[in-house]
This record gives sequence, structure tokens and C-alpha cells, in this order.
Amino acid sequence: MSYPYFVRRDLDGFFGLFVDNLIQLLLILTLCSGLCGMNGDSSYLLYKHVLPGAAISILIGNLFYAWQARRLALKEGRSDVTALPFGINTPSLLVYVFFVMAPAFAKARSEGLSPDAAATLAWELGLVACIGSGLIEFAGAFIAESVRRRTPRAALLSTLAGIAVGFISMTFALQIFQKPLIAMLPLAIVLITYFAQAPFPFHLPGGFVSVALGTGVAWLLTGLTAVWPDAPAWLAESAMNPAAVTASLDQLGFYLPTFTGTRVLARLADPSQWLGMLSVIVPMGLFNLIGSLQNIESAEAGGDKFGTCSSLAANGVGTICAALFGSCFPTTIYIGHPGWKALGARAGYSTLNGVVVTALCLTGAVSLVNSLVPMESGIAIVLWIGIIITAQAFSAVSREHAPAVAVGLFPAIAAWGCTVMNGAFFVAGGKTMQALLTSVSSTGTPTGGITNVEVNGFLMHGLISLERGYIFTCMILAAISAFLIDRRFATAGVWSLIGAACAAIGLTHAYQLSGNGVDFLFVFSTPSVETALVYRAWNVAIGYLLMAVAFFAFGAYFKGRNIPRIEH
Repeated sequence: MSYPYFVRRDLDGFFGLFVDNLIQLLLILTLCSGLCGMNGDSSYLLYKHVLPGAAISILIGNLFYAWQARRLALKEGRSDVTALPFGINTPSLLVYVFFVMAPAFAKARSEGLSPDAAATLAWELGLVACIGSGLIEFAGAFIAESVRRRTPRAALLSTLAGIAVGFISMTFALQIFQKPLIAMLPLAIVLITYFAQAPFPFHLPGGFVSVALGTGVAWLLTGLTAVWPDAPAWLAESAMNPAAVTASLDQLGFYLPTFTGTRVLARLADPSQWLGMLSVIVPMGLFNLIGSLQNIESAEAGGDKFGTCSSLAANGVGTICAALFGSCFPTTIYIGHPGWKALGARAGYSTLNGVVVTALCLTGAVSLVNSLVPMESGIAIVLWIGIIITAQAFSAVSREHAPAVAVGLFPAIAAWGCTVMNGAFFVAGGKTMQALLTSVSSTGTPTGGITNVEVNGFLMHGLISLERGYIFTCMILAAISAFLIDRRFATAGVWSLIGAACAAIGLTHAYQLSGNGVDFLFVFSTPSVETALVYRAWNVAIGYLLMAVAFFAFGAYFKGRNIPRIEH
């Protein structure tokens, strides 16, 4: 049996994974410069520390998972093993910027620190948050397999399907129709390649063709608008910006990673600086751990059974290395293994992604690539991967458990809806989410209660509550449903107790809302802002307990009886 280091379809897989990683890197540049003060004289933090640190973590992870795939292929005598996809974790990136680094920067500036000192403080606290997440992921690797054995596949895959629908497929579908002149031709190429499975002349990879055509169209439109000053706005908005290419050349250089562990230890030595961040670090660490566990289950459902402990431990090591070499952002096993496997990618796409991303980060060329290649030319590949993930969640479970998968979709869809709503409030300004949700007395005094505000028929409080810790809620609700389908009432009751515990401690459903900022709220923690709207979800915990009582009671009633199912 021969397992080559690189196959032709690895190029397709590379474009899909690279586009995903490039988006995260661009988010880092945009958010850290705009919200955390890493611009002007402080931009060196991004190019000399954050991006090189991200390069180390991404390279280590991609090379490990490529080696892991090759090892499994040789062990099982197969040539169709696909490496686990790997990169920067998007939810952690956003959460750490908005709830750790940006608040730290704003507080430091309000206390009189210079912009450079405040940006440095925000960066160092981001490193502490990152290493905390990595330690949780690494420690969890040694117990995750026992969790996986006791959790129905429907519960593990339904969460991924919900994320794929909302945060991958829907997000990229909107981008395609935002700039259809650039994106729809690549979409057609992707559909021809992977739905019709029709080969291109000279055996060119469909992913490469789609990106090349999208880029070519964008630059043709750029030339057209240059000679047509009165071009319609819908045509001009799809053109590239040549000035951005020139500006990005200023950042080119060679930036070697530097060890930042001493900075992390210095911050850890003062618990007062990071104890308040545990309400962010702990949920995100567990979130990343469970999400990676679900992705390993997804890979096994697709035919590639990787070791749970080694896969998750490598994931944690990647995040720890990121923090020790300057990046504030955890890495993770990506959602989408079945999509990359269906592309025909094997291990080479992972190696190539690690090498290319590392080269971009160490040379400061991330902005240059973004100025030359429009993101819309490659997002159709990622959209297709989201479609495959959703399809797998239903096809890889028994027919009877398909409704359980559907139940698990709702919290993830609520999370997407909450993200859109929250972003709309931020952009629109004016009245905040907190103001709308806070009950007031007849005299206009806040009562501490929560109003039943609806937005186009959707309850805002219910949407936020269902979004908090949604990756756990998806799994809990789907597991309950799967065990009820199997008439394992006692086990469904146990999962309801788990749901009650998660709600009670604040891991799910509970939140604090200040203005438009939504954050976790653990049971023993105090609100981070005195004026925040606080919801501790005790009523949800009681609701789960009542569900558990019902399931245990039915289990006792059904014990020893052969009662036929109700025919619908």
C-alpha cells in the first residue's frame, strides 16, 4: 500500500483550509488594531509577536495531524485517510478580543497608561487567557474518550451540523450574494466539481480553478472601473483596490518568533490580574475541548478513526505553544473533516496549509495576499464543506436518531441569530440590548427583571439564553432525545441532571449583559460591570430537574413492561 505525501486533490483541500485560516488572521489584524490599540507604534505587537506565534501553533498542529493521518493509513493499509483540519479557533478569537483584550486596553487607557503600554497589557493578558485555554484542552484530553463513549453520535454530530448551517454555510452564502460578480462563477465551478464530480481539462483541481477565475474576474473589473469613471456602484464595489497592494508592501519583512513565556509567568504571578478572566477562560477552554471531541467523532463517522487522547493533547499543545510564542488565540481541530475527505484531500493539504500560513505570518504577507486575492473567490469551497458536515450529521446516525440530530440544531441556530442581532445593535447604535431587555417601574426605575421583548416574533432573552454555552446545550438536548428514542429513560434523566448542573453553575443559559456586550456569568462570580443586566438561569436549572423527574418516573413505570410504541 502506498500513501503519497501529496495528491492532486490536496490542492483543493488546501484552498478550503487556507481560506478559513486566512480569514482568522485578517480578523486578528482588524480587531487587535481597532479595539486593542495594536496600531501605529504598537503594530509591532501584531507582526513581531502575534502572527509569528500563530505561525508556530498552526505549523505544529498541521504537521502533527498530517503525520497522524499517514500513520493511520500505514497501520490500516488504506490510501484514503484524510488528516484532521486544524487552525485558529474563531469563537475564542472573538471572545478573547471582546471580553479580555479590548476591556483591558480600555481600562488601562482610562487609568492613564500610554497607548503603547495599554496595548502591551492587553496583549499579555490575552496570552494568559490563551495558555489557560490550552491547559484545559490538554488536561481534558485524558478523560475525553470516556465522555465520547457515553455520548450518542447524534449528540456529537448535531452540534457540528448547527454550527455548519449558521456559522459556515449561512455566513459564506451571504458573502457570495454580497459580491455575486466575483463569487458566483467560483460557486459554479465548485458545484460542478463536487456535486457533478466532473473532471476539468488537464486534471486541474476544481478548487484551484474556482479561486483563479474569481481572482481574474475581480481584477478585470478593477481594470474596467479604472477606464470607466461612471461605472455603476454595483460594478465598482466588486473591484479590487490597487492602493491596498502598495500599502501592504510596507509590512513585508522577516519576523522570527520570540519566546514570551516569561511575560505570561509575570502576569500569572499576580492573580488579581487574571482571576476575573476565569469566567471567560474556563467556558472557552471547555467549549474548545468539546468541539474538538465532536470533530473527532465526525472523522470516525467518515471512516477515519483517530486516537482521541493524542488528537486532543496535540490540540492543547498547539494552543500552549501559541501563548508561549506571542499569539493570544487558541488553535483547534476544525469542523469539516468529512468535507475535506469528500474533496479527495489526504494528508498533503494539512502540511501545505501549515507551511504556507507560516510563511505568510513570518513575512508579514497576510495583508498582501488579501489585497491580491478576493476572499469571495475561495469561500464557495468552505460553503460546500459546511453542506457536507450538515448532511453527514443525518446520514451517519441511525434513521431513528435523525430527529435527535434535528433537536440539537436549535441552540446553534439561536447562537447564529444572536450573533447577527448583537452585531446589528453594535452597528446601529442608539438603544442597546440591555436597555430593551431591562424591566422598569412606572416611574422609569430599573427593576432588575427581564422584559419579554420580541424582535420580529423572536424573544430576545430566550435567544441570548439559548446561545450561552450552546455547544453544551446542543449536545445535552440531542443526547436526551436519542436516549428517549431508545427508551432509555434513566439515561435521559441523567443527561437532564447534567443540563441542570451546567445551567446552575453558569456554563449554559446564564449571562450578563452590559450595553450590547454579552458575557458568561458563573454562579459564584460577580458581574464584571456594576450596571450589567444579570441572569443566573436558576429557572432553567429547575426546568431541567423537572424533566429529569419525569424521565425517571417513566423509567420506573416502563421497567419490566413491554409497552408498544404509539403509532402516529
